[in-house]
Amino acid sequence: MFGTLGGPELFLIFVVALIVFGPRKLPEIGKSLGKMMGEFRRASNDFRNTIESEVEAEKIRDSLRIEPPKADPVAAETPSETRPAQDAGTVDPPAVEPAAEAVSRESGAPESSRD
Repeated sequence: MFGTLGGPELFLIFVVALIVFGPRKLPEIGKSLGKMMGEFRRASNDFRNTIESEVEAEKIRDSLRIEPPKADPVAAETPSETRPAQDAGTVDPPAVEPAAEAVSRESGAPESSRD
């Protein structure tokens, strides 16, 4: 704190303070100045500890947070299994014949003579 002040400078400040405030007030001023510096140090330490604990708590919360899986833009489209065959570029399957028509063709009888 007093990096650039040497012994002679501090002695000069003490003598001026002794002359200005007197020998009775100087101890009271020193005591109140010491209390004030102690309070400031305590408050700054409390503030630093609070900030550090909040940062640590945020790190813990981030490490415990479960993130949902990220969607792949290609997979977000309609899956190929659910796409219609025409969209996939395949040919439509042949139409299924009714069972009665298939039986009449196997027997060789014309369709109109079934009745």
